[in-house]
Amino acid sequence: MIRSLAIALAASLAGSAAVGAIYGFDAGLTTFYLIAPVALMVLLAAHIAARRRDLMGGIGRQLALAIALVVASILATVWIGADRMFISDHDAVVVSLMAGVIGLVALRVGQVLNGGIAEDVSRIRAGLVRIGEGDRQVDDLPVGSDELGEIGSDIEAMARRLALEEKRRDEAESARRSLVASVSHDLRTPIASLRLMTEAIADGVATGETRERYLNDLGLQVRLLGDLVDDLFELSRIEAGDINWAMGQIELEALLGETVEAMRAQAESRGVRVVADLSGDRVAARANPEKVQRVLFNLIQNAIRHTPADGSVTVRARLAEGDVEVEVADDGPGISDEDAPHVFDPFYRGGEDVARSREGSGLGLALSRAIVEAHGGRIWFESTGSGTVMRFTLQSGAAA
Repeated sequence: MIRSLAIALAASLAGSAAVGAIYGFDAGLTTFYLIAPVALMVLLAAHIAARRRDLMGGIGRQLALAIALVVASILATVWIGADRMFISDHDAVVVSLMAGVIGLVALRVGQVLNGGIAEDVSRIRAGLVRIGEGDRQVDDLPVGSDELGEIGSDIEAMARRLALEEKRRDEAESARRSLVASVSHDLRTPIASLRLMTEAIADGVATGETRERYLNDLGLQVRLLGDLVDDLFELSRIEAGDINWAMGQIELEALLGETVEAMRAQAESRGVRVVADLSGDRVAARANPEKVQRVLFNLIQNAIRHTPADGSVTVRARLAEGDVEVEVADDGPGISDEDAPHVFDPFYRGGEDVARSREGSGLGLALSRAIVEAHGGRIWFESTGSGTVMRFTLQSGAAA
């Protein structure tokens, strides 16, 4: 309010000074005494009205009040001037009529403009109601470069963000339910086997060789459950960003050779040949060796599992476009088009393995992808009629 009053005084002084410069000091002083009180009173009334907008109604009424205050200030100034004999009554009547006509025209102009504003406000209100009711396809909002158009654009952007977040939330909820169902399924079978075998041993039903076999099976089921829990824990930590791995430069060819040797016995038990195709060139990467070896174990074990007897699994590493690319190739049947989109999903097993074999936790490829992506790399596969090639990348050690 103080700022507005100061502006009114400054404008009155400026106008009075202009009159004084033309007609003399007395005329300028009289002009100031004439217009300053009116200007101050009109602005004071405007501020009081602005504080009571809630009682005034819509924008149209507020605009009409503003025009009425301006016309009233003109009329008050004219008739005060006529009363003080600065202007004639004839001139005062003419100026008053002119001010009245211009005021009515201004009021109609305000109504015309307010019609468009009111329509835009109604569309914004209706759009917000639809958003509140769950509708995210809000496309009837005002557009343009004015403030209401900007508000409409902001509301549309908000609706798109809400739709995207809801989609992500629904996908996350669906993934959570699927994960819980898969974990429950994978836990139910070994737990049921453990219960039956322990009851048989405790009741004395399993004796001799049967008892020894049950004990061996118990150990296997416990290890499978342990692997499942470990993999779930590791996957959840990576997805939560809880990564505290020591990163350093590793020689990949040495790591590949060591991993292949560790997997050789398992491969030979299935009649599968596993080899490391080493060129002898130095291939270094910046990574955590234990995590990279875990990825290799998962990929090689998966390849062995899907390779028929007399087949082979080949592991290679090479430099590719500034990164290190590692591949594990097998002679298996390949991956079907139906299964391809879900290869890296937790617990997904397609094709002939859809009934879930007892081998593995079902998290190997999902965990491998999480580890590779946590290193800043990517993992993918190529499936042909004669096998599958799994590939992943790491940062080159030379660039680190």
